[in-house]
Amino acid sequence: MKTLATFLILLSSLFMNAQNPPMPTVDVSGQGTVKVVPDEATITVRVEHTGNNPKEVKQMNDQTVNEVFQFLKKQDIEEKYITSQQINLSKNYDYNTKKYSYVANQTISVFLTDLSKYESLMKGLLETGINRINSVTFSSSEMKKLESEARVKAIMDAKQKAMEYASALGQNIGKAVHITEFNNVSTPMPVLRSMAMEGDSKMQTMAPGEMEINAQVNVSFELK
Repeated sequence: MKTLATFLILLSSLFMNAQNPPMPTVDVSGQGTVKVVPDEATITVRVEHTGNNPKEVKQMNDQTVNEVFQFLKKQDIEEKYITSQQINLSKNYDYNTKKYSYVANQTISVFLTDLSKYESLMKGLLETGINRINSVTFSSSEMKKLESEARVKAIMDAKQKAMEYASALGQNIGKAVHITEFNNVSTPMPVLRSMAMEGDSKMQTMAPGEMEINAQVNVSFELK
C-alpha cells in the first residue's frame, strides 16, 4: 500500500512537470572592473637575532623591537595600526659543530594611511635594526565603495550580454531569476631597489601603480 502511494505521488509529480515545463532562461557572466591609485599600505617587517645564549639573543631582539616601536610612535603612527604578528625563540642544532644555536625573531605589521610617509618610514625602520621586509601590500581607503561600483558594472555587463543574445534570436529578456557572485581583488606589489635606503633620503623606491577591483557574476535571465 505504501509502495502504491509513493508511485502515485511520483506519477502526479511527473504529470505536473509535464504541464509546467522549466522556464527558459539565458545564462551569462558579467565582469566589472574599477581602477584606483592606492592611498594605504600594510608593511610587514621582521627583527631577528641569532646566538648561542637564548637569554642574550632574546634580549637583543627585544631591544631592537622596542626601538622599532619608539620610532613608529615618533612618526605619529597610531598604536591600533601597529601589530606584533609572530614572536618566536627557537633552538637549532648544527651537526657539523655539534653545538646548539638560538634564533629570536618578531614580525611586526604597520598600517600606513599616508603613502607620502613611506620613504622616510622605511628608512627609519632599517636604521632601527630590522632584518627583513617581508611584504608591502597596497589598499584603498574607499574599498567598500569601489567594490560596490564593480558589482554594478558586472551586473550591467551581464545584462548587456543577455540582451544581445536574446535580440539575435528575436526575443527579449525578463527579470533576473538567479545571481551568483565571485570576487577577485588584484593588488599591485611595489618594486624595491636594492639600494633603496642608502644615500638620498628622497630617492623613490616603490611605485604602487593602480589597483584593480574586480567583480564577476553569473546571472540567469528569463528568456521571452
